Amino acid sequence: CYLGLSPRARAPKRNDTSSADRRLGMQRLERPEKRQRVHQRSTVPVTILTGFLGSGKTTLLNHILGSPDHGMRFAIIENEFGEVGVDEKVIKETSEEQLIEVMNGCICCTVRGDLAVALKRLIAKTTGFDGVIIETTGLADPAPVAQTFFVDEEIKRSYSLDGIITVVDAKHVLEHLHEEKPEGVENECVEQVAFADRILLNKCDLVDEARIEEVQNAIRGINANADIIRTQHSQVEPAKLINIEAFSLAKVLEMDPEFLNTDGEHQHDLSVSSTSVRFEGELNHQQLRMWLSELQQNTAKDLFRYKGV
Repeated sequence: CYLGLSPRARAPKRNDTSSADRRLGMQRLERPEKRQRVHQRSTVPVTILTGFLGSGKTTLLNHILGSPDHGMRFAIIENEFGEVGVDEKVIKETSEEQLIEVMNGCICCTVRGDLAVALKRLIAKTTGFDGVIIETTGLADPAPVAQTFFVDEEIKRSYSLDGIITVVDAKHVLEHLHEEKPEGVENECVEQVAFADRILLNKCDLVDEARIEEVQNAIRGINANADIIRTQHSQVEPAKLINIEAFSLAKVLEMDPEFLNTDGEHQHDLSVSSTSVRFEGELNHQQLRMWLSELQQNTAKDLFRYKGV
């Protein structure tokens, strides 16, 4: 079970309460006769999939991996905010083989160097890969992750950043975008929108047209160039997200001249934390449902999301 606590809960410091699991996995999709003809590249394209907690990133990744339309193979790097890895179990088990489980920590700061190590380890195994998809934690700033592909010469020779895809929760994103953070702390939701090449405005079925227009205007105020795609349940044609060659270093440097500065500091909001619970042996599902129902009733405003497998 995964619980994300909002700043209202005033949880303990992140460094004391959370870690992250990432798993590298090779995804082989069926129907090779439908395999897309991707023009020859000297590098393996990489897609960064980001978005705030509960926006629908893992649902989108499942949708891409389960699509029968492209027949592509991906290496997946999964990053989580929490002590217990959940997302890699939530992702559909359609891969023919799993590779190496790697690293604990935040992909955009504490273990950013480990991401480079993992990518280098994959280089020898990228024969036949159509791309790499990195799903960040919902509290990650995508900029330091993207920076990895431009400051390391070995990675530059082997990979190219294809695009940053940001999933946005149409119902709750305005609250996150307008949230006032402590001095020196980044608003990760704003950063995720600002660096996006494609924005999925998800959960549009939960709001009316007026709200959608309000959200789109707020997004345009941060990022006027990214295409906005309205979705429900993260359903979108994978071709609109993969092999789009959308990331432009020149445009990013125009927006953020310090983008390639590897000495820049990154500070998370320490009031956001996670709680993980493991159950051993048989589980009383009725009691679990009652507990979750009580949790929602009493602390709903302090919860970003919960997950379980």
